[in-house]
Amino acid sequence: MSNPQQLRYSKEHEWLSAADADGVATVGITEFAANALGDVVYAQLPAVGDTVTAGETCGELESTKSVSDLYSPVTGEVVAANQDVVDDPALVNSAPFEGGWLFKVKIADEPADLLSADEYTDFAG
Repeated sequence: MSNPQQLRYSKEHEWLSAADADGVATVGITEFAANALGDVVYAQLPAVGDTVTAGETCGELESTKSVSDLYSPVTGEVVAANQDVVDDPALVNSAPFEGGWLFKVKIADEPADLLSADEYTDFAG
């Protein structure tokens, strides 16, 4: 498992890109989480305009094995949801760090406990 170094990670197995000049970052789930879930068959993502709160649920992913809550790694306003993942949830499994991203958020607050790639790799085992 190779976690991209430029991302930060939550202990709930979400990843967060660096924010752009407008304060917008991309959120997805890690390869570890995608593998643990199994084949994702349904994605319920937060809608554009929704406010998400760090550490709280904001959607869910359903796989052939189970249903898993989706947690936001930051607090902010959702500015985009990945319709491609809604239409083809398997993208979460096949490209968790690329086309399988879940939503974009304009960050209002970022918790201090997000992990580096190396810290997340140690955490996830």
